[in-house]
Amino acid sequence: MNFSVQILGSNSASFAYGRHHTSQVVNHNDNLYLVDCGEGTQIRMAKFKIRHSRINHIFISHLHGDHYLGLMGLLSTMHLQGRKHDLHVFGPSGLEDIITLQLKLSDSVLNYQIHFHAIMPEQEGVIFEDPQLEVEAICMEHRVPCHGFIFREKPKKRRLMRNKIEGEVSGELIFMLKQGQDVVTQDGRIIESSLVTEDPGAQRTYVYCADTRYTETHLSKFKEADLLYHEATFLSDMAERAGETYHSTAADAATLASKAQVKNLMIGHFSSRYKTLELFLAEARQHFPKTVLALEGETFQIGSVSPALVVEHVSQDVSH
Repeated sequence: MNFSVQILGSNSASFAYGRHHTSQVVNHNDNLYLVDCGEGTQIRMAKFKIRHSRINHIFISHLHGDHYLGLMGLLSTMHLQGRKHDLHVFGPSGLEDIITLQLKLSDSVLNYQIHFHAIMPEQEGVIFEDPQLEVEAICMEHRVPCHGFIFREKPKKRRLMRNKIEGEVSGELIFMLKQGQDVVTQDGRIIESSLVTEDPGAQRTYVYCADTRYTETHLSKFKEADLLYHEATFLSDMAERAGETYHSTAADAATLASKAQVKNLMIGHFSSRYKTLELFLAEARQHFPKTVLALEGETFQIGSVSPALVVEHVSQDVSH
C-alpha cells in the first residue's frame, strides 16, 4: 500500500531562487490529500502531473498567505474543468469566510459542493478518518492560530495466505483469522491464525509540523514516526530572529526529531534570504543525521524506503 508525500513548494514568505510557497501532496493508497496551498500550487501540480480531480481533501494549517493564497485559484480551476464531486476543506475558522466572500463578490457559483471543516484555535484531535487512515490536528506555536497534521495509518488486519487453508472456511472464520484469532471449523478442524496469515506490517505515520517556534509539546504524539516534516526557516545564527517571528531553525527541527526518535526528518519552509540550502542540511545533520531537504518535485516513500536511500536520493542537488 502506497504511503508517500510529494513536495510542491518549500519556501517561506516569498517566492525566491526557484522555490515556491509551501504545499505538499500526501498519497495514501492512491487517495490524495493536499496539505497547504501556497500561491502557485496548481501550477506545480501541473508540472508534476498531479491531477487535481483526484484531490478530495485539503488541509490548511493557518491563514498566512504563503500557506493558502493558492487555494482560491485551485478551487476556480476545479470548477472550470467540470468538477462535480464534493471537496472537503479543513482549516482555520476564517477560511470559509474568505472563500465565500470571493465567490460572492465575483458572482460565482461552483459546480461542486465544498464542505468546510473549521479547526478552532485550540482544537486538537482527530479531524478526519476513513477505514485505513486518520488525520489528527495538533497546535503549533505561531503568531496566529496554526495547526500541524499527523497522518496515521489505522491498525491493519493480518494478511490471509489462502494456499495454507484446506477445505471450506466461512467468511466469519476468515475474518477472525485476520484478527489474529485461532478458529474451529464446523467439521472440527483447528486453524491457527499464525500458520495461515502474515504479519500486516507496522502502522506508518507522517507528521507535518507547519510554522512554529521550537516546542516539545507533542513529542509523545509522534514519537518514532516514520517521517517528520518540520519547518526550518532560519539557520542557527538567526535563532533570535526565529524566536521573535515564531519560527524554527534547522537545528531546532533536528533536535526535536532526535528527542522524538523519529526515523527520518524532512526540513522546509526556507527563508528567501538563503540562495542555497547546503548549510541547512549540514546544520540539521549535526543533530539528526537522517535529515533530508524538502526539495520540490521529490517524492518520499513513508516507511518503505531505508533512510540511507532517502538521503542519497535527494542529496544530489541542494542548490534549489
